[in-house]
Amino acid sequence: MSESNSLFAHDALLPEGWAKDVRLHWDAAGRLDEVEVGATAPSGVPIASGPVIAGMPNLHSHAFQRGMAGLTEYRAEAQDSFWSWRTLMYRFALRISPEQLEAIAFGLYVDMLEAGYTSVCEFHYLHHDTDGQPYADDAQLSHALLRAASRAGIGLTLLPVLYQTSGFGALPPGDGQRRFIRSTDSMLALLQALRPVCKAQGARLGVAPHSLRAVPPQALQALLDGLDAIDPQAPIHIHIAEQTKEVDDCLAWSGQRPVAWLLDHAPVDARWCLVHATHMDADEYRRAAATGAVAGLCPSTEANLGDGLFDLPRWMAGQGRFGIGSDSHVCVDAAEELMLLEYGQRLALRQRNVAASPGRAQVAQALWQGCVQGGAQASGQAASASVSGSAAGLAVGRSADFVVLDAAHRALAALPPESMLAAHVFASDRTRAIDGVWSAGRPVVKDGRHALRGEAQAGFVAARRELLTQD
Repeated sequence: MSESNSLFAHDALLPEGWAKDVRLHWDAAGRLDEVEVGATAPSGVPIASGPVIAGMPNLHSHAFQRGMAGLTEYRAEAQDSFWSWRTLMYRFALRISPEQLEAIAFGLYVDMLEAGYTSVCEFHYLHHDTDGQPYADDAQLSHALLRAASRAGIGLTLLPVLYQTSGFGALPPGDGQRRFIRSTDSMLALLQALRPVCKAQGARLGVAPHSLRAVPPQALQALLDGLDAIDPQAPIHIHIAEQTKEVDDCLAWSGQRPVAWLLDHAPVDARWCLVHATHMDADEYRRAAATGAVAGLCPSTEANLGDGLFDLPRWMAGQGRFGIGSDSHVCVDAAEELMLLEYGQRLALRQRNVAASPGRAQVAQALWQGCVQGGAQASGQAASASVSGSAAGLAVGRSADFVVLDAAHRALAALPPESMLAAHVFASDRTRAIDGVWSAGRPVVKDGRHALRGEAQAGFVAARRELLTQD
């Protein structure tokens, strides 16, 4: 047994709860093959400096938008909204080169790892050159993201996005969307071309019909049929019901709300991630939760864009699964996303500890474990055949993705482990209380710092400077 593939923790958060004296061991592929409770620390095996928790999957990312964080916080219209922000985002997207995208994504993925994310679902719709024409290598921008993830050491689920129209009823795309547009056949060809590359890197490949307003019904059906022929287990992500205008437009087009329409016209199941799903009625909450699909919640971005609040208690009452994403990356911090998710519910309901659940009275634990499980499902992180049930996190058969909390951090010191996690989420004063991070068994963050942080930050800053100064 390889000692280099082991870690001993005095306290670890397992799917069934906190455990003492836990020895973790993983195989050459980076999957946990032993989780021993009540162990004695073996000679030569590293001992974690603080409590060990599962790494957090980031289930929704538009990497290029990290480069524009801070550039839209001014009033552009009499009443700004998601739609005015989107106009500014389109302008930014039209400027980015493949090299700049890779530098921005690399910097972002390093930030994610330092913030407790160990994998990311990249919702990738920037496909073509700035004039809207395909590159000679049609997958050039996808390759840039794959390289960035590989260099950073973060797990990747690549989700190329099908985007065809600018609104319900197959409205023609606008000029600002020219880098996004693809035919269904070209999307399926792209997936076929990316399969061997993703497999070689250990990345997962899925697909993302951007939204009901951007993918007409016939194209959606053709995409799903083609995907099933390529990989019937591939994850499927879609933006849905993010804005009230989207709901109103869908009602005018079809007579149904977006989630209701999707449930009636697509085989929504556990492969699906319904990103945002902010504006559902009671029947949509009930029906969507029953499918086993994951609600992809992005609290910092949803707040930044003025989207509204997801009804988490109603979703949880239907046993709905959920996870978190950093989306536009105005915030890149897994703990802070969970804090915002809980605080939004508290403000709406004027209650405390809303996300606690039966058997999980500690709200930080309930949120962390719920989002680890939902994020792993949305990422397509299938466990090996040896894992029992649907356990996600620190369980045999799962990826060796974990975070070591900094027990000496001023917000955590002297607390019991369950309170350390609570302090990490709710009381760390925006100063991360993370000591180490492992992704697929590889140590990628030590003493709170990624080994390539300096290089990643320099490349990110250089790319953003070029974007802000180019004609």
